[in-house]
Amino acid sequence: MMETPRMRIPVFVSGPSPDNLSAEQEKCAAIIQKLVGRYKLEWRALGRSDYPNDLPLKEVLRMVRHCSGGIILGFEQFRADKGEFKPGSANAKTTDSPVRFPTPWNQLEAGILFSHQVPLIIFREIGVTGGVFDIGTSEVFIHQMPTSLTSAQALDDLDSVFQNWVGRVRSHYYGN
Repeated sequence: MMETPRMRIPVFVSGPSPDNLSAEQEKCAAIIQKLVGRYKLEWRALGRSDYPNDLPLKEVLRMVRHCSGGIILGFEQFRADKGEFKPGSANAKTTDSPVRFPTPWNQLEAGILFSHQVPLIIFREIGVTGGVFDIGTSEVFIHQMPTSLTSAQALDDLDSVFQNWVGRVRSHYYGN
């Protein structure tokens, strides 16, 4: 008798498409994707698993309505070696240190996921800040992006964090 495959719980993943990632960033995404698979979740991402038939933002809304969790992957997509924050304001500040920015889609998609009250887990590369990647902007803890150099112990700790999030995703999916 053939066993029926278990349906996987869909989770929306916000992050750049593979052609917009460096080789090292793609390895980082693969670590997260492996965890998603281990816990029998379905990775849903615009430009990876789904391709828009409509305006991309409309497609994101459609996808999120069918997901029970969200993963935000804050990969550096733009770097400014120097600049000025809040120019012309009383809080203006210049910097000569590099500032790293994720894709603006991370901010939009995190807001949509948050408004749909799905459990979120947020990762960011070192140096990526702003919006959802700033500590204290939401009740979601911001995690450092795992890399190919992440120790076995740190990956084990990440697995525990991921298990906790998966529990909340399953509760959302099953309506508990």
